[in-house]
Amino acid sequence: MATAVQEISRFGWLVYDSVTEFGKFVKFVSDVLVRFAAHPMRCLKWTLLGPQFYAVGIASIPVVAITGAFIGMILALEGYEQFASFGQESRLGSVINLSVTKQIGPVLAAVMVAGRVGCALAAELGTMAVTEQLDAMRAMDADPLRILVAPRVVACIIMTPLLTIYSDLLGAWGAWFITVQIHGVSSENYWYFTAQAIDWWDPTSGLLKSVAFGAAIGFISCFKGFTCSAGAAGVGRAATNAFVASFLAIVLINLVLAQFFGTFYELVTGRVSGLLP
Repeated sequence: MATAVQEISRFGWLVYDSVTEFGKFVKFVSDVLVRFAAHPMRCLKWTLLGPQFYAVGIASIPVVAITGAFIGMILALEGYEQFASFGQESRLGSVINLSVTKQIGPVLAAVMVAGRVGCALAAELGTMAVTEQLDAMRAMDADPLRILVAPRVVACIIMTPLLTIYSDLLGAWGAWFITVQIHGVSSENYWYFTAQAIDWWDPTSGLLKSVAFGAAIGFISCFKGFTCSAGAAGVGRAATNAFVASFLAIVLINLVLAQFFGTFYELVTGRVSGLLP
């Protein structure tokens, strides 16, 4: 009986801590948005944004390129035999590229940003919190939310869609290389059926998702850094928690937006998004 009571109590405290943490996160996000709305140009200074554009976007290109290209290759390798058994290998590119532009490309790019950039943001800001640099900025009447958080969030929101485009292109190229150059499928058929399967809405919905992914990564990573506990272990936990929370947010946002965009497209056009010819 005592053990059951302890387990219930532990679960109750877990729920309480989770709700409290979420409330702090909502307040953190609202504070950043208020500062951005009040002084947008102060948050968008090139001296603040430029280094973040490089750290989030340019420095992430190699890992996004490698991941996107190899995912396209893997999908082509795994799917060719199944399509060839029905004599539909020419349509393999349409299925892969539709999946890449709507789902795989945005999610993969966001996960790479969360792993490479999100952890770094949390560790950087966490170190500043532990060493009291954030308190020193406040003492000098410098707002750390405006100077440190807003530019990082804006960089994540802008660069994640650009990395998604890059991931989509490399994924399509990787699938083309395996399908056409290795298995001998006609390049004209590959691109023809891809154009038939993908319309303007498919890459657009993927890019809109990536904007939400970038915002989630930026806010979560900065929040974890700002609320970092003391010591080197606290910084390590902040970096780990930033990636885990960002990954879960990406999956949840993708689920919600996939349903929303699919319903929206069907209501507007009367057709089902992604329906192959």
